[in-house]
Amino acid sequence: QVQLTESGGGSVTAGGSLRLSCAASGRTFSNYAIGWFRQAPGKERAFVAAISWSSDSIYYADSVKGRFTISRDNAKNTVYLQMNSLKPEDTSVYYCAAGPLAYSGHYYYSHMYTYWGQGTQVTVSS
Repeated sequence: QVQLTESGGGSVTAGGSLRLSCAASGRTFSNYAIGWFRQAPGKERAFVAAISWSSDSIYYADSVKGRFTISRDNAKNTVYLQMNSLKPEDTSVYYCAAGPLAYSGHYYYSHMYTYWGQGTQVTVSS
């Protein structure tokens, strides 16, 4: 089992920044790829960003490229999502997820991840 806890959400105005954290406990965190997903009311959960266990592979949704940066610190069992130039359309509940992913194509799909956090709310006002 891997337990994931997100933090760092909040309310900001458009153009602002937030840094989300995903802290893991339980089984060896460094063995897992980590993804960030988001879900707005009435919408499906959507891929945001993902990082391989070694940080060698990083993926972003087109909507956040150039604005968001994912990183991980395996010594601290934590993955970060730095979000800059936030827009009102970034408003969502953000979830981190962990999975033993082996293929690049798997990172984008929520059903490929095994463990999920409870989510943290990000609200961006115009």
